[in-house]
This record gives sequence, structure tokens and C-alpha cells, in this order.
Amino acid sequence: MKNKVTVTIAGQEYTLVATEDAAYMEKVAAHVDAKIQEVLEGGARVSTSDAAILAALNMADEYFKGQEASEALRGQIKGYLEEASALKLELSKAKQEIFKLQSQAKK
Repeated sequence: MKNKVTVTIAGQEYTLVATEDAAYMEKVAAHVDAKIQEVLEGGARVSTSDAAILAALNMADEYFKGQEASEALRGQIKGYLEEASALKLELSKAKQEIFKLQSQAKK
């Protein structure tokens, strides 16, 4: 089901149609508007369209840096899982050795 919502970005109204709910689309539009406003209030005298391009570049930069951070975390988690698996195997071997030694001590 498609949802339709009207949002304001940089003083201009846009009608968005998407499968996401209206609250989500409003949240996305507010983020874009805030990023454009950051550029416009940053001191540089640029047109709204130039501010939109600069805001898009800033958001793309944030996206790619987020992707890199996410990949680094995935690698870290993979390393932790491998370490946990090795430790689990080591613990299992130690338990077997303890059982073996206890059995020998009873004889």
C-alpha cells in the first residue's frame, strides 16, 4: 500500500508517495531539510540548489563512513566469534582431560 505525505524541504513543498509510513517519510524529509539548512546557515552564500547538492554530498560522506564503520564492526564481531569458538573447543578439551585424569585417579 502506498502512502502519500506532503513535506517541506528548504521552504518548498513536496508530495512523497512511498510504501513506508508517513512518519518515516516525514523523518527522512526533516533530515534532508536540516542538512540543507546546515549548509545555508554555514556562512557560505549559496543558492538553495547548491545547498541541496552540498547537503547531498555531506549525507553521502556520512553514509560511506557509516558503511566503513559497520564493516569494521562486522570484522570485529567475526573475530570475537572465532575466538569464542576456539575457546569453547579448548574448554571442551580441558574438560575431557579433567575427566580422564579423575578416572585414572579413582583406579
